[in-house]
Amino acid sequence: MHPSTPALRFLVAESEPPEAREARRASVGRSSGETYLDTLRSLAPGAECYRIKPADAGAGLPAGESLAGYDGVFLTGSPLHLYEETPETRRTVEFMRAVFASGTPSFGSCAGLQVATVAAGGTVRANTRGFEAAFARRITPSEQGRSHPLLAGRPACYDAPAVHTDEVETLPKGAILIAGNRVTAVQAAEIRFDGGVFWGVQYHPELALDEVAGALRRQADGLIEAGLARSRDEVGAYADDVDALHREPCRRDLAWRLGLDEQVTDASKRLTELRNFIEVLCGNRETARR
Repeated sequence: MHPSTPALRFLVAESEPPEAREARRASVGRSSGETYLDTLRSLAPGAECYRIKPADAGAGLPAGESLAGYDGVFLTGSPLHLYEETPETRRTVEFMRAVFASGTPSFGSCAGLQVATVAAGGTVRANTRGFEAAFARRITPSEQGRSHPLLAGRPACYDAPAVHTDEVETLPKGAILIAGNRVTAVQAAEIRFDGGVFWGVQYHPELALDEVAGALRRQADGLIEAGLARSRDEVGAYADDVDALHREPCRRDLAWRLGLDEQVTDASKRLTELRNFIEVLCGNRETARR
């Protein structure tokens, strides 16, 4: 970046409640928002990255800041259920409506997609086909998704890290379905509302494989209840393989055993959607600021 060019300014909205935030830190050493901060700094060196916690009571932007002053807003995953009326979900949805109204481009993964959906008038429900855990398999672009810039560089069918028990039931009016799979009909979408644009995915391009392993261990009881494993030892063994692949991504034996290819094992390919968002929408906004 030229010295006279303003740095990109990113805002990460972490909607994990405090207890979930600390459980994740105890498991993998960072909250969902901290993971996003690290990922964004790797994709856009020199970017100024900030974090806000919209689900928390009393959370707000620093004095003198406005949402319009950022080049992009990023919504993290969260255990919040957007079909439940709670103070946390109300605060998070209200924040997202403010993001739309600000005109600042936004991106979200997992619960981030669900938050944007509800904020724009769509609906969310518990997964009808059960827990989608570790990886979303055989994600396929829709007809419009095949040419959408969010998926530029993705093949006709791909896998991605995913851990979720809720899903988008109905997209808001005018939204574009970008991708889906057999388990979750809405795996990626574009939502335009109140002057703002949001690109989101139900999966987690921001997650490294050690964080996928950590999520499996934290949610072992839910995986057993869902019939995806028979014991915590089985969950642990699977998570150990995922962890080992994180440490040695070129191990073909582990990739074969887990049924994964370079769309997951290659960090550059795994981050495709985030990179595309930064290059297209945030790039356009930065150009307009000059």
